[in-house]
Amino acid sequence: MAAGKIPDWVTAELFEDVLKSNVDGYSKVRNFKAEMGSAAGDNYATIMLRVNIEVELQDGTTKEVSYMVKLPHQMEIYKEMMKHTNIFEIERTMYNLVVPEMEALYKAAGVEVTFGAKSYELKNAQTEYIALEDLCIKGFKNANRLEGLDQAHTERVLRKLAQWHAATAVRVATKGQYPEIVLNGFFKEENRPMMNDMMNGMGQVFVKCCSTYEGNETYIEKVKALKDVMIDELFKMCVVDPTEFNVLNHGDSWSNNIMFQYEESGKIKEVYMVDFQVSKYGTVAQDLYYFLISSTKLEDKLSKFDYYVKVYHDNLLEHLKILKYSKPLPSLRDIHKSLYKYGTFAYSVATGVMAAVLVDPTESASFENFVGDSAEGADFQMKMYNNPRYRKHMQAILPWLLNRGALDFN
Repeated sequence: MAAGKIPDWVTAELFEDVLKSNVDGYSKVRNFKAEMGSAAGDNYATIMLRVNIEVELQDGTTKEVSYMVKLPHQMEIYKEMMKHTNIFEIERTMYNLVVPEMEALYKAAGVEVTFGAKSYELKNAQTEYIALEDLCIKGFKNANRLEGLDQAHTERVLRKLAQWHAATAVRVATKGQYPEIVLNGFFKEENRPMMNDMMNGMGQVFVKCCSTYEGNETYIEKVKALKDVMIDELFKMCVVDPTEFNVLNHGDSWSNNIMFQYEESGKIKEVYMVDFQVSKYGTVAQDLYYFLISSTKLEDKLSKFDYYVKVYHDNLLEHLKILKYSKPLPSLRDIHKSLYKYGTFAYSVATGVMAAVLVDPTESASFENFVGDSAEGADFQMKMYNNPRYRKHMQAILPWLLNRGALDFN
């Protein structure tokens, strides 16, 4: 299925059971429309559809309802990836088992915490899928990814992330480990060759662009050396150290996977996370770097980094205590030590997802071009790494990573 083409099996009948169960007084469908649910550059890993349905109720009145449906791409590289890492199966497990369990832990402690959208089963779907409530109906929206999040938004996300991490740590301490399917994200041995291939292509383009960044002479040799060992270094960092504080990382916590709901005054009312498809058990450094490096505004990204880590830690302790965590509480120093130890994650985020976050909306911003080695892919990657907005971020971040030892490897 090409991006932009709605499959013909996405019909009103597919939603019949969902409507019967979720719409009070449901009688029948009056109108059904499916359309693309995200713009180019806003969603890479899946195809997003928005389904708008006008239903007639038993009293003769009508009601508008809508759902979001995620579907897989049909290109070969994607199918290959799905063989080893079925992100749909992972996300279904997260929505059906993990998320409800986390919310129930808080409920049992007398605290209401919701992490994301409701999910639904569609009978007779003809490919993998995830069906969710449309959060836009409740006024949820993404912040502007190109501008990056300000302090108020960042603090609220860190609170939600800390609530999530705390619940997952408590769950493992009390019930044992999660099902295998949600533990590794993409970091499975069988994915290593494919990840190396992707890195060779993208890594080469990045080195070429990086050597034109202002001030690159201080770090360019380290960047070149990292290119060939990057994936191996990341795999090493994904080995869980049982002596550290570990959690089930969301694994994909960039700004487009975070939705905000506002009060009339403009104050942030609620924060939900979406896209639970590459969860990874291990150090909190993974989610912290992923979010703070990819999605905060440039002015705050480095100057407030340590402050944001403290905000996260304060919230983490608060919620570990609420949930009566039975093991020693991680200190702020422990969190900082993890961030230094796993510094390669920061470099990986800066050269990977952050480039996608900061790229201008363009039709060529597709999964295929982001990871592919075609001429069009290389052209898109070149634009991505040379984009003035991205260069500005990187000219600040790379010296910072260099000074933290994050560009060094053994």
